[in-house]
Amino acid sequence: MVKSHISGGEPQYDYLWGDDRADDPVNLGVMSSETWRKDPKRLGFVLARYKFVSKMLRGKQTVLEVGCGDGWASAIVRKEVQELHLSDFDPRFVRAAIANGHSENLVHLHDFTKLAMSGRKFDGIYLLDVFEHISSSNENDLLTNLKLSLNLNGVLIIGAPTAESQAYIPVEKRDAGHVNCKNGEVFHALLSDHFHNVFLFSMNDEVVQTSPSHLAFYNLLVCTSPK
Repeated sequence: MVKSHISGGEPQYDYLWGDDRADDPVNLGVMSSETWRKDPKRLGFVLARYKFVSKMLRGKQTVLEVGCGDGWASAIVRKEVQELHLSDFDPRFVRAAIANGHSENLVHLHDFTKLAMSGRKFDGIYLLDVFEHISSSNENDLLTNLKLSLNLNGVLIIGAPTAESQAYIPVEKRDAGHVNCKNGEVFHALLSDHFHNVFLFSMNDEVVQTSPSHLAFYNLLVCTSPK
């Protein structure tokens, strides 16, 4: 007869059940929660985009995310830079980002299609899943104001779905806000009007690659040396 044994668990995990852990689990932000409900695997894709940004901007002194949404995934970048600022033009998302643990004095209500951030410049600025929501009539104003908010040697990173990806999304599931998805080469040409150096990467699921952008679902462009 085999003697039964009830284990209390592995001791290295005991800390997880301490009062400050078990009673205070991390919650997803409002947008991240909706992604988890609708399509959990997409959350992995989103986190991979933030990881890419965190590696490109690692060690930068001051970095700004434009269009931060609920700010939940922004913590990935915050771990790699000295000071992370967040901005959004929607006051509800500004409040959500603060509720998700970002310092109130580092979260800004701002619309970059209208003006640059007065009195402040950054070593790095990034936008993920934002540019496709900007109408083509406003895109140059946005890029001009972003340049004015960058230090001379600053880096701008933009991530957005490709124009080609939209054909694979059922009409009823398309985001009504996606009014400006671009082909990678078209995107590269636009950004080259504003920056001397533009590096185009593409992305399928969690994988960043250098294959032709028309075969990808997502564009990632790294820009340096503003004109």
